[in-house]
Amino acid sequence: MNTETKQCNKCKEAFIIEIDDFAFYEKMGVPAPVLCPSCRFQRRCLFRNEMTLYNRTCALCGKSVISMYNPKSPYTVWCHKCWDSDVWDPYSYGQKYDPSRPFFEQLGELLRRVPKKTTVTSSGAGPNINSDYANMAGGNKNCYFVFNTGNCEETMYSRGLRQCRDTVDAYFGNDIERCYETVNVQESSGVMWGQNVTGSLDSTFLLNCSGCSNCFGCVNLRNKSYHFFNEPLSKDEYKKRVKAVVGSYAGTEEMRRKFEEFALKHPRRENSNLKTVNSTGNYLFESKNLSDCFEASKCEDCKYGFSIKLAKDSYDSIGYGYSSELLLECVAVGYAQHIIGSYWVEMDSQDVAYSFAIRNGKYCFGCDGLKGAEYCILNTRYEKEEYERLRERIVEELKAADEYGLFLPPALAPFAYNETVGQDNMPLTKKEALAAGFRWEDELQMTKGKETMVPDDIPDHIKDVPKSITDEVLKCVSCERNYRITPSELRFYQKMIIPVPRKCFYCRHADRLNRRGPMKIFDRTCDMCSKQIKTVYAPDRKEIVYCEQCYQSEIV
Repeated sequence: MNTETKQCNKCKEAFIIEIDDFAFYEKMGVPAPVLCPSCRFQRRCLFRNEMTLYNRTCALCGKSVISMYNPKSPYTVWCHKCWDSDVWDPYSYGQKYDPSRPFFEQLGELLRRVPKKTTVTSSGAGPNINSDYANMAGGNKNCYFVFNTGNCEETMYSRGLRQCRDTVDAYFGNDIERCYETVNVQESSGVMWGQNVTGSLDSTFLLNCSGCSNCFGCVNLRNKSYHFFNEPLSKDEYKKRVKAVVGSYAGTEEMRRKFEEFALKHPRRENSNLKTVNSTGNYLFESKNLSDCFEASKCEDCKYGFSIKLAKDSYDSIGYGYSSELLLECVAVGYAQHIIGSYWVEMDSQDVAYSFAIRNGKYCFGCDGLKGAEYCILNTRYEKEEYERLRERIVEELKAADEYGLFLPPALAPFAYNETVGQDNMPLTKKEALAAGFRWEDELQMTKGKETMVPDDIPDHIKDVPKSITDEVLKCVSCERNYRITPSELRFYQKMIIPVPRKCFYCRHADRLNRRGPMKIFDRTCDMCSKQIKTVYAPDRKEIVYCEQCYQSEIV
């Protein structure tokens, strides 16, 4: 079969299906998709709410809980203790498949009946301890506002971390400690305002640095110490200059602006991938044969993946991964094989399609909340032969509607678009979201106008901030949302000599996403040798961008 250019059924943009794509779809037993990669991504995002949390009560025990499900949603939501218990039988919610009615209509009825867990915890990583404000996370201890994060301790306001400790405001990192305001910092300690940093220690405002210690405002350095804006200094002179600016909000903001201007004078590598071969995308680590993937680690032969780890031979997946293969159109699927169009399937599951919250399930189609199930459709058990007959009938129905092989339809989505990671990575206006057939939430749970301390009244230097600030309600200088400083957060700022932030978590997270860059690949030329490259830096951006070969020869 040859490469084919198709027109997306939704946005009408052209997209290409390669020869290898056809081979993968044949292996999965699905037709080639009728939607382009961007429209498919948005559709999956409707099932991935990481950070929009609500206060509500468990519908079973009445306990007050933190939930990713809006109190206005039609779902029955239970706390972790109730959902994980044996007090309920998910088969009791089952229904017989009715071939006279659309399958997804029947699946929607099931999804609205079966109880939902307040937030998602990875079974592989284990439970979160003293970390109620965590979602899509597992194995964390004493953490607060962490998302898509595993096996971390004493960490706050972060996303995409693994094995990290004592860290605040970080995005995508592994094995870091005492870090603050970082994007893609790995195996480092004491790094603040750093991006694309590995193996570094006690440094501030770093970009594309490795093996550095006691550096401030530096770009493209390797194995250096006591450098200030790339200038080597004596230890005493370095400490003198740094001491003059740390801890002060005004001083830090001035240094941040100076650093951003300084960084623009230095070349960037076409991508931020490490130990990765034959791949396109960004923030790819120890992987090979990836195409249009972002934030992926130790993956192989994957395409259109986002935030996945240890996955093989998979297309169109968001989150998890972990010893999985043959995933197609999945969200939060791990430790599983041959899964299609499903959400939160894990623990040695296989041959599952269009299902929700399945653990150790095999041959399940259109099911929700099952554990250790086999040969089930709509939470109803069947003999193997009957299951296969009904499954084939449903598949033919979905193929006729051009739905088989795509993710669950937007009509079944539990979240509004602006509650999900879609708004982070492919933002839409309310008008655009509604026109696309997505829901929009006008009343995200937050407070405004309740501040007891305005930004100008916060002391400039952290040494002058009283403990009583933890009793105050602050106002974000960007969106005017109210936020608080927790006691443990204040102790971290005091220990690290960091000024109190003037923005709320959500605006700080948006700033880090802006530093990360878009989830989009552009064609442009290397600014040194004019070679054609694929990069996340659009041609009209002002950064100096080098191809891999030029960057290595010039910088490394």
